[in-house]
Amino acid sequence: MTRPIRTRIAPSPTGFLHLGTARTALYSWAFARHFGGEFVLRIEDTDVARSTQDSVDQIIASMRWLGLDYNEGPIYQMQRLERYRAVVDQMLAEGSAYRCYTTPGELDVMREEQRARGEKTHYDGRWRPAPGKTLPALPAGVEPVIRFANPHDGIVTWDDLVKGPISIANKEIDDLIIMRADGVPTYNFAVVVDDWDMAISHVFRGDEHVNNTPWQINIFNALKAPLPLFGHVPVILGDDGQKLSKRRGAVSVTAYEENGFLPEAMLNYLARLGWSHGDEELFTREQLVSWFDGTHLSKSPAQWDAAKLAWVNAHYLKTIDERRLAALVVGQFARRGISVSDDEVAARCGLFKDRCSTTVELADWLQMYFADVAPSAEDLAAHVTDAVRPALATLRDKLAALSEWSKPAIAVAIKETLAAHGLKMPQLAHAVRVLVCGRAQTPSVDAVLELFAREKILERLQKA
Repeated sequence: MTRPIRTRIAPSPTGFLHLGTARTALYSWAFARHFGGEFVLRIEDTDVARSTQDSVDQIIASMRWLGLDYNEGPIYQMQRLERYRAVVDQMLAEGSAYRCYTTPGELDVMREEQRARGEKTHYDGRWRPAPGKTLPALPAGVEPVIRFANPHDGIVTWDDLVKGPISIANKEIDDLIIMRADGVPTYNFAVVVDDWDMAISHVFRGDEHVNNTPWQINIFNALKAPLPLFGHVPVILGDDGQKLSKRRGAVSVTAYEENGFLPEAMLNYLARLGWSHGDEELFTREQLVSWFDGTHLSKSPAQWDAAKLAWVNAHYLKTIDERRLAALVVGQFARRGISVSDDEVAARCGLFKDRCSTTVELADWLQMYFADVAPSAEDLAAHVTDAVRPALATLRDKLAALSEWSKPAIAVAIKETLAAHGLKMPQLAHAVRVLVCGRAQTPSVDAVLELFAREKILERLQKA
């Protein structure tokens, strides 16, 4: 292709940006960046009844979080109505579109009769002009829709970037409504005019749009507009083997941010969910751009794997800058109504981050330092026993008397307490963990205690 590379993502603001659209946005963005092209964000808001500003805001926030910067946009279809109407007028004048006065009730009767005859339901062309044809009389009080005069004969063929050659006969396609009676365009028409005006060279989208593509190609051809290349990526399947969608189990991109995932992990995981570069599982944004040339896209549906995403996120959690990690954990605490500083969190992240897959899990670990703990009755009964309580009192006294508060000094106090009471480490350590940390399992107990304020430990041990 000699045209400049320009791709786009065009979500509908009738809900959140879900994972399938986010993956398509990622592929479109990476392809444009790989070839030094441009990436456009378009908001397809012609479904006026269901479109909301909250959805627009969430879409833009999701794109920003993923780092999918765009060269143009957001461009709103409802701000382009005059352009669509001008193109419709052109098509009416050229004969590639016509006014249709068929009412919804008449369409229902038409379909019922076709079904009764065992035919495929489609518009019968009763208002389509033709040489020698007499059209019905104009009905009073009926505002017409505008239909595209789809070619009757021939085959629509394109070489899909993902699926390879696809052909659909024009006789399988009826005359699509391209503008409603209220003057608002339909999806298949508006998307063609938009892609034409915005000089889109490559369209990556979900394969649920394959059946729309013949209509769109025919409209492009009727307008004598250059065709983009199409690539239809397979759906993402959920745990139940069904397609992830807004109506079926899909979660918004921003929900993953709130649940403690990192954008670089989500980007890495989404990229691999239908695309590969050899055996590479973990790669940077820069590597993705370097490798993503539109090839090696899978033809088969991808399976969403929450455990795999957690594994990828855990990798990035271990490697990101500690100040950034601390700020993210502080954000998690803010959602819980707990006010802490970056410095307080940063001093403690190193001990726990290797145990965590998300910043939510990391905040769960660190919360014991900044909020009261509530050990379970089962843990208290199992570990804070009469046999251990005297040792807990001794340890409390030894910790109170330490001249320096450090891991080695705490370790010595624990060792001396064990010797004095004839206990083994697990007996004392589990009891200390339950009382001080609210749980029976933690990293090394001396390392955990070192990060507490001494007074807080003494207060919690007192409850033995």
